[in-house]
Amino acid sequence: MNHATPLLLLPGLMNDARIWEPLTTAIEGARTVQVAPTHLHDSIAESARAAIAAMPAGTFAVAGFSLGGYVAQAVCRQAGDRIAGLGLLDTGARADTEEAKQVRNRMIQAVDGAEGAGTTATFGQVAQGFAARIVHASRLQDGGLLRLLFDMAAAVGSQGFVRQQRAAMNRADTRDLLPRMNVPAVVVCGREDQVTPLGLSQEMASLLPDAELVAVAESGHMSILEQPAPVVAALLRWLQRVDAAANARQGGEQSRPFPE
Repeated sequence: MNHATPLLLLPGLMNDARIWEPLTTAIEGARTVQVAPTHLHDSIAESARAAIAAMPAGTFAVAGFSLGGYVAQAVCRQAGDRIAGLGLLDTGARADTEEAKQVRNRMIQAVDGAEGAGTTATFGQVAQGFAARIVHASRLQDGGLLRLLFDMAAAVGSQGFVRQQRAAMNRADTRDLLPRMNVPAVVVCGREDQVTPLGLSQEMASLLPDAELVAVAESGHMSILEQPAPVVAALLRWLQRVDAAANARQGGEQSRPFPE
């Protein structure tokens, strides 16, 4: 009997489970799906441990968006023998540069300073300031999309945002890991992504042994929300490959003779 591989999904910076709704709606009822938060720990490794603990026993596929991609790669490092497939959306494998760490520290200080003064205005300003960088210019007047982004940021909250920034700035480089991930993989990126540019996705796809690279036209960083149809189509192709590989392995194991 064919088996639908359980799926672990990981949201990005200032995102909650709603970032994955285009996919979860498309596969509702077809497989076990767990969306694990990425704003509860100030360590990528800790977020990965908590996410793994939420999954049922056995193998599973994992996909991460943006910051969630860093967590997904940490999941692979911690539970490599359980990973049946890897999906990486608008993310990268390199550790933060010193310049990037300084930018994150400035944002943390701005949010902490606002909280110390008894106001959350600065966090709202930080969230709004991201819009021009994270979506394609053609979507900057899309009220529904922008409201969703702001609502998710509010749900994560200022301290969740700070934890995510601290986790991101201290993450490990994972370029050594990817060549060892010999499982079906998909790497997706908006062609106009300013946050994690396409070159980072091209690098990851070149390091993975079995990856499809999908560059999404007319999309910035939020590819799964900006252009859900091609992104979901790519993820469904990937899940078909994951299930086929898992079922082939299962069939091979069942057909082996008993040891003498």
